[in-house]
Amino acid sequence: MDSAQILHLYVSPGHNYFGRHGMAADNYPILEQTEISCIAGRGIEGDRFFDYKPDYKGQITFFAEEVYHSLSEELNVQGVSPSVFRRNAVTRGLDLNALIGVEFTVQGVRFLGTSECKPCYWMNSAFHPHAEDRLRGRGGLRAKILTSGHLSVSTVASTI
Repeated sequence: MDSAQILHLYVSPGHNYFGRHGMAADNYPILEQTEISCIAGRGIEGDRFFDYKPDYKGQITFFAEEVYHSLSEELNVQGVSPSVFRRNAVTRGLDLNALIGVEFTVQGVRFLGTSECKPCYWMNSAFHPHAEDRLRGRGGLRAKILTSGHLSVSTVASTI
């Protein structure tokens, strides 16, 4: 794989959108971290999906910084953090869709890309009224954690 970076890492203690169809969004914070602990088969310590259910396909989620910048430009959005998408790891230099169905390693932690992190209508209120439509096919990556370890925000590109 080419060189890539992890620019942001996020966890949240609760669900603001997931499972809240027909209700208002909740207000759990999304907390930026410099390092997260990935536990094989369980998820990220401190995150809302930790031990969510056995063999859950979204134990960690990835989102491409390139998509964030493209979407911001397309929709003329400024000053909104990529944290509003509520993905765990914001990357640069990775083709996340190419990792669906693929085992891959990031900073020594092994993952299995399971599916696109499909955008939902909540993105329209969190980012922009047209965000859901514009994110189709580029909403990020859901993955299972296959080996335990830590991910850190990387200040330089590294081989992933």
